[in-house]
Amino acid sequence: MKKLMIASALSLAAVGAWADGLQDLEKFLREVSSGKSGFTQVVTSPKRSTETVARSKTSTGTFEFLRPNRFRFEYTKPFEQTIVADGQTLWLYDVDLNQVTARGQKEVLGSTPAALIAAGTDIKGLSDAFELKAAAARDGLEWLEAKPKDRNGQLQMVRVGFKQGQLSVLDIEDSLGQRSVLTFNNWQANAALKADDFKFQPPAGASVMRP
Repeated sequence: MKKLMIASALSLAAVGAWADGLQDLEKFLREVSSGKSGFTQVVTSPKRSTETVARSKTSTGTFEFLRPNRFRFEYTKPFEQTIVADGQTLWLYDVDLNQVTARGQKEVLGSTPAALIAAGTDIKGLSDAFELKAAAARDGLEWLEAKPKDRNGQLQMVRVGFKQGQLSVLDIEDSLGQRSVLTFNNWQANAALKADDFKFQPPAGASVMRP
């Protein structure tokens, strides 16, 4: 857990809503080059045969990104954890274990939710890694579904929710049936961030693993 809209009038309405989802993504990629926000993440695991309710865990923290290919997740509750992509390396720092894991970004970020947000500015580029499909509006949001073209990875589906063109929700499902929903708050588009803000230096005394 530590480490987932009788007739033609309605049809036309549905088409309009679906187009908005794609337009929101294109606008987001084109007009927002950086951003920062708070977030709440709820991870729900499949219910076991011995359980009456599925297990879930809620985490909170902050998120920021700078195109291309830089982002940072700072988890503050219930456990402290840092995930940083500096453009070359993806760093994961587990405070409790005082352990850092470093991986090459190109190896791990091609078909991930982070790529949808931070990788580039062109929807065509994302189409190389994802099958992009607009979805009906719900919960006051316009939605887009992104399915990785690589069927061998752990990620199965990402649903991206926009509210008035602003990134609001990432709803992620993996191959094990786990669902992770990140809801963003206090969003600041085009925040004043620079590449140096995403540099990561392993803390003194931390063990560093490079799988």
